[in-house]
Order: sequence, then C-alpha cells, then structure tokens
Amino acid sequence: MADKSEEERINDARAKKAGKQRPFPACPFLEALDLAKSLLEYGSGQPVRRISLFDHIGKSPESGTSRQWITNASKYGLTKGSYKAEHLELTPEGAKAVDEELSERERTKAKVGLAIENIDTFNQLYEKFVGNKLPARAAMVDSARDIGVPEKFLEEAVDTFIVNLRDLGLLQTLSGAERIVTVEHLLDTLPSGTPRQATPKPHPHSPSNLVTLEHASFENTCFYITPIGEDGSEQRKHSDLFLGSIIEPALEQFQLKVVRADNIDKPGFITRQIIDYLLRSRLVIADLSFHNPNVFYELAIRHAARLPVVQIIRAAERIPFDLNQVRTIKIDTTDIYSLVPRIATYQSEISNQVRRALEDPDSVDNPVSFFYPNFVARIDG
Repeated sequence: MADKSEEERINDARAKKAGKQRPFPACPFLEALDLAKSLLEYGSGQPVRRISLFDHIGKSPESGTSRQWITNASKYGLTKGSYKAEHLELTPEGAKAVDEELSERERTKAKVGLAIENIDTFNQLYEKFVGNKLPARAAMVDSARDIGVPEKFLEEAVDTFIVNLRDLGLLQTLSGAERIVTVEHLLDTLPSGTPRQATPKPHPHSPSNLVTLEHASFENTCFYITPIGEDGSEQRKHSDLFLGSIIEPALEQFQLKVVRADNIDKPGFITRQIIDYLLRSRLVIADLSFHNPNVFYELAIRHAARLPVVQIIRAAERIPFDLNQVRTIKIDTTDIYSLVPRIATYQSEISNQVRRALEDPDSVDNPVSFFYPNFVARIDG
C-alpha cells in the first residue's frame, strides 16, 4: 500500500480532529448573550479592546472560563474576535439581539436565528420536532446521533438544545404539555411575551439507602445541600420533590449517587461528616431556597475549597447579593400544573451545568475564588 501524501495526511488529521469537537457551542445561548450585552454596554456597539472589556466586567481575560465565553459567543455568531484577539466586536445580528431600542419581536427573531437556526445541530433537531410535544429524552438523543453528533456529545447537545428552546420561548406549555412551537407562533405572541411557567407533580422521595462514611465513594458522589426540615414540613416536601423528581434524574447520565445529610448513617459528630462530604464529593448541588443559614454556611466551605458546585433556587426567591453573580438555576414552583410539564427542562438545565462543572473543575468561579484566587493555597501553606 502506497504511503499517503502530505495533503492526505493533513486532511485525515483535520477529519480526526473535527470528529472530537462539539458541532455546537459549549454553553446555552443566554450565557453567551451576556458577553454581547457587556460589549454593547461598554463599547456602545463599537469594537473594544478585549483586555479593557474584561477589566470592566471584573474577570480575568486569560482564564479558561473567559476564553470559553468568548469562543461560545463567536460560535453563536454574536461576536467577532477570538480569545487571542486584541479587539472584540458585535456582529450585525448580535447587535440586533441586544439592542433595547429595537422591538422585542425584532430582538427575539435575531436571537432565534443565532441560537437555533444558524447552529446546524440545533436547527436539524428543531426542524424534526417543531410543532410536537417535547419528545422523550432517549428519542432526542437518538435523533442527535442520526444527524452525526459524536457519541460523547449526544447528551450535552440535547441538554443545550432544550435549554435554548426554553430560554427563547420556543418551548411552551400548551394543553398541559411542553410543546416546541414555531418561530411564527412565538413572534405572534410578542411584545406581550409568553408567561413564565413553573411546578412538578409531587413525587415523594424516600431517602435512598443510607450511606456510611466508610463506604462512601466520593468520586461518584454528589452531596445535596438543602434545607431538610422535619418530616411533613414544607422544607422536607420541597427537598424530597427536588431530589426525586429533578436532581437524581438529571444526574443519572453522570452515574453520580446523590447523598443528603439525612442519608449519612454514622454515629458521631454530624458536622464533621458533612464537612467531609463538602470537601471530598466530586460535586455539590446547593439549594438556596428558603434562605437557610446552614445551607449558606456549607456552601461557603465548598466555595472556599474551589470545588464544583451547581446552585439552584425557587424562582420566586431572591438570590442573596453575595451570590447573585454566580449562575443559579431558577425553578418555578408557583403551581403544580405548570411545573409538571417542565420537569424535563429543569433536569436538562441541571445536567448542562453539572457537565460543565465536572469537565472543567478549575474554572469554578465564586466570590472567594475571584477575590482570593490563592485562598486554598494559603490555607495549605
């Protein structure tokens, strides 16, 4: 067999590399849109120096998180300029998406074009399912596979697609089920917009098998920080519902066992055991609902350790000032009729955030790590 030419080797290398890359941006659209908004605010629509922009935002321009943010905004077609570019600027469509002087209809049309129609993976999924109820997750994963999404990105593609649909208003609760609506239907509802929805069928969660500290496999553990309350209390019902109906299903694909404080079965000093879970678990999900002081105390420990955290809260509650810069998933629990159809969407939001936290744990961003990046090193030293 003859040796391949240099050109053939280069083409093979490119094809191999392409197969390992996501065929879609690595974050939901609204996260990338935040960069476009910052560009508009800081530069009034004109190109701006990348370093100056990030200094204004209060983030390091060279951090992995910032670089990924720039890359994703560019992939969505919101901005021009790579993470190495001297200047960043809005694209014409990106400018439309964030221009408050345009009508809500015009802005929404631009957003849909950037977030769905211009991303081939998402556009193909949208064209297949538009006009129907949100299909079973397995069906969506199969469809993503059929259109050529690499196996390792299938779950992420579906999660990001669903979150984008929800954020743009293309996923609406109609006739008691979440349905993927046409762009025309969405635009016809503007500028009044569609009401935000909210709350699941209570699936009382019975605490899973109790876990002893000796037998805990922290690498496969997600510790759930939540206000538990007494049996029958609102806090307990809330925690059971979120755990059994939203969090555990969202983590199934990651093969993580969720442990709550009342799952720990070991005589002795419970605070010490909780701290062990906070510092050793692969992931922590913190539920800020009810503004429980124990939750904030435990979250602060995890933040200080700069370990992966995903934050959630009931949509009706205010995120405390010190945490309002940290991305927090809001779950609307207003009424059962609107929450039940949206459970799958909330599961996808959590899965999306979990995946990113686990893939790049060094990018963990919180008030402690931002202002004192060497905090852990100082303690260890």
